Amino acid sequence: MKKGLLEFVLLWLLTAPEMVAQIPTYTTDIQPILAQHCAPCHHPGGLGPFSLLTYEDVVKRGKFVAKVTQIRYMPPFPADREFQHYANERGLSETEISTIQAWVRGGMVRGVQGMGQRAGGRGQGVEGSSTDNEPSALTPLPPARTPDLVLRMKPYGIRGDAREDFRYFHVPMGLTQDIWVEAIEFVPGNRKLLHHSRLMIDSTGTMAGIDGITEEDPRLRDFQKTPLADEFLYGWVPGNDRVTFPDGAAKRIRAGSDLILNIHYSPSAKADQDQSEVRLYFARKPVERVVKTLTLTENNVTNQPFQLPANAKPTFYMNYGPLPDTVRLLSVLPHMHRLGKSVRAFAITPDGNVINLIKIDAWDYNWQLSYFFKEPLVLPKGATIIAEASYDNTDQNPLNPNRPARTVGYGWNSTDEMMNLVFYYIK
Repeated sequence: MKKGLLEFVLLWLLTAPEMVAQIPTYTTDIQPILAQHCAPCHHPGGLGPFSLLTYEDVVKRGKFVAKVTQIRYMPPFPADREFQHYANERGLSETEISTIQAWVRGGMVRGVQGMGQRAGGRGQGVEGSSTDNEPSALTPLPPARTPDLVLRMKPYGIRGDAREDFRYFHVPMGLTQDIWVEAIEFVPGNRKLLHHSRLMIDSTGTMAGIDGITEEDPRLRDFQKTPLADEFLYGWVPGNDRVTFPDGAAKRIRAGSDLILNIHYSPSAKADQDQSEVRLYFARKPVERVVKTLTLTENNVTNQPFQLPANAKPTFYMNYGPLPDTVRLLSVLPHMHRLGKSVRAFAITPDGNVINLIKIDAWDYNWQLSYFFKEPLVLPKGATIIAEASYDNTDQNPLNPNRPARTVGYGWNSTDEMMNLVFYYIK
């Protein structure tokens, strides 16, 4: 009896360390995952609604984190990564998802401070000097690059009349020489009410009077007769806070140019404020290619008219081409509103080859991104871009903003619909 007990104890002593080692801990296993995939958005002042920088932050939302990562809702990346690969794609591996699940099931063990170290060097996010009584903070994010030019609109008082509000704002840039811009960032001053923003460039110096006017103002037609130097410098929608062009490629903005913002505010029953800003980052390396914009709109739909009958689930098709010259696509940004369900786009070359561009099977209005290809996609002269988008304008669609469902057509209001594909390209 004693011999059997002794053998059991010895066996337990030999296997216990291995059993313990199989239980994930925050410092060793979870912290590095969050540092890489979550902390860039989930930090104080970041895009995420809460911080995930400390053990205390994470453990109180542990089950929620496990759920949204298991169903791949987070990190958000709606595009199908098997259809096409992108330089800015994100997502957790099966192993990382399983590790988070096991950590939550195992009681969300914190682990020993300073043990988040792996082969090859110090683990991500571990403060080696921490004690058990100190917050288990992730390693601070790398210092953000300081923008070379910050342009801030004048404070605007958002009306509290429960109506859609479309405004134009004129922002002087004060440029005395041409600039080459390799990254553009829009920082909403009111994320709750700001629906979208379009950035344009005027080089005529005649648009100052557009500042603050609404789209309903009859004077707008006169301003719209002025040709713009860049009709689409950049578009902000939820999730698309910043775009960065590849090395050697940049947008050119001429000396004397001014920034024009077209901002859409969602209806609000309460008056509020906004003072959004634009951050420009100048090219650090010699610019070899000029970035241009190609926008496909509802005018490119082949099965006109672009109307969504009430209680219908229509699909629309686009056809653009043949291209007059060879282009190299840098990115694609699809855009629909809340009735959108799916979108797919590809190109067909003159030789009949198919080049996949974007495929989103479950459209999420809250996460619209500029998808940058890993390498520029070459579309030869004569190629054609084809796209299809499906919508659900039924009463059964919980995201339908119209109750009851009504026939919907093109419009910028959130109760209307759109079908856009925006490409950055170089030649």
